[in-house]
Amino acid sequence: MQFVDVKNDIAFHKIFGNDNRKEALISFLNAVLFFNKEEKIVSVEILNPYQLPALKGGKVTIVDIKAKDKIGNQYIVEMQVAEIEDFDKRVLFYASKSYSSQIERGTDYQKLNPVFFIGILDFEITQNPRYLSRHKVYDMDTGENVIKDIEFNFIELPKFNKTEDELTTIIDQWVYFIKNAENLELTPTSVKDKGLKNAYEDASKFSWTTKELEAYDYFLMREQDIKGRWSLATKRALEKVEKEKAKLLKQKEKAEKALSRQKGKAEKELSKEKELAKKELAKEKELAKKQLAQEKELAKKELSKNTIKIAQSLLKAGFSLEDVQTHTQLSAEEIKKLDI
Repeated sequence: MQFVDVKNDIAFHKIFGNDNRKEALISFLNAVLFFNKEEKIVSVEILNPYQLPALKGGKVTIVDIKAKDKIGNQYIVEMQVAEIEDFDKRVLFYASKSYSSQIERGTDYQKLNPVFFIGILDFEITQNPRYLSRHKVYDMDTGENVIKDIEFNFIELPKFNKTEDELTTIIDQWVYFIKNAENLELTPTSVKDKGLKNAYEDASKFSWTTKELEAYDYFLMREQDIKGRWSLATKRALEKVEKEKAKLLKQKEKAEKALSRQKGKAEKELSKEKELAKKELAKEKELAKKQLAQEKELAKKELSKNTIKIAQSLLKAGFSLEDVQTHTQLSAEEIKKLDI
């Protein structure tokens, strides 16, 4: 490919932080902030100009682009490739610190100048469907903008999907450059803006020195190492989660088996108790049946004794054999055997 990846730390700083070619930064700032003709930025002072970092020894750091214009307005341009925790708080702290550091304690507040933060993000953070969003402090009822000095602008690269033929504005062309330059062979013919042309020239690998290319490759490898470490950490974390899940599943299965055994044992005990209760009930029924039979037998004997006494009394009273039969239901043979 002819062009470098603009999102790379070295490339980003070389293109936007070049103190000798400020047209690219000025053009980009004007494109993002939509300043009217009177407000347009014509010159800036880069507060942290591009310097090729040492690759060996010590900690390598490339800060984001900080600049101010002729009236004192400050601009922070940050390229953020990976989403980080509490990104919103860090951005707010960063911009607020730049704002408050303009004056010493006790100095007149009128000397404070606006701070414009521009975050170029390779991830999404807002619900706004547009790739460029602007954030200020507004009254939620009236929409009034009283607190004006800090403004946040976010370019969410994943939301930008325009092709070269669909680029209609200078900001479209800038975002297309930042997102796609590394995959291009030539500068798009639609590019007329001087600052953007300079950016394409600075992004061309043919304009880079050997040391700059080595630094560029080094930072590419460092980014890959960071991604690799993150990927490995994520993989290990997921493996740990899977192991914990397997362990919990095993414990659950063990508990379920124990519960199943207890349930089976309880069912057997209950079945045994039911069988014993059934046998006990059968015994009680049999005993009750025998007692009832005995009582019936006794009652029958008692009834027979009373019937004989009645028959004897009737015979003594002179009743005929037929009458005694009728009143006692005894047979003639039974009556004849009676001792009168």
